Amino acid sequence: MSALEKQLQTSRLPSRPPVPGGGQPGAKMRMGPGRKRDFSPVPWSQYFETMDDIVVENETGKDTFRIYRSGSEGPVLLLLHGGGHSALSWAVFTTAISSRIHCRVVALDLRGHGETKVRDPSDLSAETMSKDIQNVVEALYGDIAPPIMLIGHSMGGAIAVHTAAANLLSSLLGLCMIDVVEGTAMDALNSMQNFLRSRPKTFKSLENAIEWSVKSGQIRNLESARVSMGGQVKQCEDVISPSVPKAIVEGIIEEEEEEEDEEEGESCHTCSKKKKEDDTEVKKEHLYTWRIELSNTEKYWDGWFRGLSNLFLSCPVPKQLLLAGVDRLDKDLTIGQMQGKFQMQVLPQCGHAVHEDVPDKVAEAVATFLIRHRFAESVGGFQCVFPAC
Repeated sequence: MSALEKQLQTSRLPSRPPVPGGGQPGAKMRMGPGRKRDFSPVPWSQYFETMDDIVVENETGKDTFRIYRSGSEGPVLLLLHGGGHSALSWAVFTTAISSRIHCRVVALDLRGHGETKVRDPSDLSAETMSKDIQNVVEALYGDIAPPIMLIGHSMGGAIAVHTAAANLLSSLLGLCMIDVVEGTAMDALNSMQNFLRSRPKTFKSLENAIEWSVKSGQIRNLESARVSMGGQVKQCEDVISPSVPKAIVEGIIEEEEEEEDEEEGESCHTCSKKKKEDDTEVKKEHLYTWRIELSNTEKYWDGWFRGLSNLFLSCPVPKQLLLAGVDRLDKDLTIGQMQGKFQMQVLPQCGHAVHEDVPDKVAEAVATFLIRHRFAESVGGFQCVFPAC
């Protein structure tokens, strides 16, 4: 075969799809100069239309609940985040669901979380938080609320079930729990304190916190981490003490570039001088820490999750359960699922923060559920794909 024939034959072959990050398939991806991942925070306004502080008045005073909203027609999707998270964890999901169905999204910072300000932020009992949901809905819509679909992740899923089971929302049309099952949750409580102690106490910047969340696997979706971590951490009031070493405040996997610099063999004197300068710089900055100390909420954990499966099954509205793995299903829910008491869908290749890791898949599942029950209408050409289970 001549060189010209080889060239013509080669030109007819489809080009090989590019490998993410460049390089050969299977090769370890390394970010070259100028190609570092962007861990800078992103504002809520890129995902929600409005932000409001809802004042709830009662006999003892006022509480203010932060909400984020999008949409102007269709059912209300009332989104409840997990423990330690905030309403911003639903940001990317909100964009995804709004492109599939006509709906109104209301994402709420629960008490003790995010920017919500209440008189007793330490009272995180299921009864109190369920009452908060009722009060916020009444403050938003008065006596005649629109149809509401309660969607909750982890702790928020448990609170959604308690709210529905107590019949606190008269216009409730559906219920969705995301990655929360009584059996799995109760088993995990024994190791929860160890997990919380393993997290960094402080971060030198919001970017540092975002980077840690992605590299640690807490949030596997960088886009979601950039908008949601601002709701999990806050700036410390006091400047760091000069006695605190830099290594303690960073709490993050070191950058590969730093390792490479060490291998280049800089002199001890230069390294020592640079380290002192870096330490001094960190000491002048305000650190970031967690908005809520979850370890102090342990006395409420049992109340959130014990009896949750039967409460979920007893709710008379159509129900949906989204899980990160089928192994999370306990006995009561397994029987209930076999009896067709709720719709279940497993979304693999994600962590516990399912709606952050795979927001498009969660949006597709929720949209399909709502259209299937004729609670909402599709947007554009969205096609439902009904799950087998």
